[in-house]
Amino acid sequence: MAEAGTELTRAAVVAAARAWIGTPYRHQASCKGAGADCLGLVRGLWREFHGAEPEVPPAYTADWAEAPGTDGNVIEAMAEAARRHLVEIAVGEARAGDVVLFRMRARGPAKHAGVLTGEERMVHAWSGRAVVETSLGPWWRARMACAFRFPGVND
Repeated sequence: MAEAGTELTRAAVVAAARAWIGTPYRHQASCKGAGADCLGLVRGLWREFHGAEPEVPPAYTADWAEAPGTDGNVIEAMAEAARRHLVEIAVGEARAGDVVLFRMRARGPAKHAGVLTGEERMVHAWSGRAVVETSLGPWWRARMACAFRFPGVND
């Protein structure tokens, strides 16, 4: 956890995210070196910077939030949780150290997360593999739905 009074920088967020690289992919896990999914990576970074998590996510399946709500609209569970605890920014303003959420299919919910490490790179948990740093190419850019900053990050 960041010490009281210390400034949380983008470089610190990037370094912390990169420290998770190689962590095996484990659905619903959030333990650096032992296992994490994409949400677990963000949860682990939160704990590192801010201490205890502000809420515990409910159990979820790999296809969670695919079914529409009772009103027929997509359930944006991940984006709504992010809005409760992170600082939302415009997707076009996202920079290194920011969290980005992706829609894996058109009109589907934002249900994958990564942390930008540069203009063209991100760290994310790759299903069935591990936490990796990959290119933020056209495929990923076309699916970016929302962007957030950890509280306390100074530009």
